[in-house]
Amino acid sequence: MSPEQKVAEFSADARALSAEIGRVIVGHREIIDGVLTCLMAGGHALLEGVPGLGKTILVRTLARTMDLQFSRVQFTPDLMPADILGTTIISEDDRGAKRFEFRKGPIFTHVLLADEINRAIPKTQSALLEAMQEQSVTISKQTYELDPPFFVLATQNPIEMEGTYPLPEAQIDRFFFKLHVPFPEREELHEILDRTTGT
Repeated sequence: MSPEQKVAEFSADARALSAEIGRVIVGHREIIDGVLTCLMAGGHALLEGVPGLGKTILVRTLARTMDLQFSRVQFTPDLMPADILGTTIISEDDRGAKRFEFRKGPIFTHVLLADEINRAIPKTQSALLEAMQEQSVTISKQTYELDPPFFVLATQNPIEMEGTYPLPEAQIDRFFFKLHVPFPEREELHEILDRTTGT
């Protein structure tokens, strides 16, 4: 197959993927294209917009359409790094022997939705740094590789800033794109009503 044919095939697959996501998400063409660009470039995306604009549905639909594992972590002030990465516990086998066992956290997935990432304390936010850059997680001097593809889509509310922690530069630098999710247009709102409301 020639390079031109490979490019044409890849382009057709990308359009088909975008169209499939568009069957669930009304409008937001630029956001869908931006998210897909991040995924194909091996980067991560930060989605900024008020609640209720379909950010979570977009991420869930992307994972389902591509048949990828999906995890969602709701970031809150009491969320700790171990809640994301996992932790080592003492387990007991049938004979009563005790041993240390690593229990994987939700970060061991293909598509991770970090919902309202700026609500967590900086220590917890930084738990994502190694995973986003190195595609691995280090716990108790043991490094665990993440299965490719590993894609983080984080959301944050730009208006409600009370009780939030601004993302540090090192964290922002890990995101390929910061995408602003706008309110739907009037025609798009009508389409959403038609899809979601019965007679």
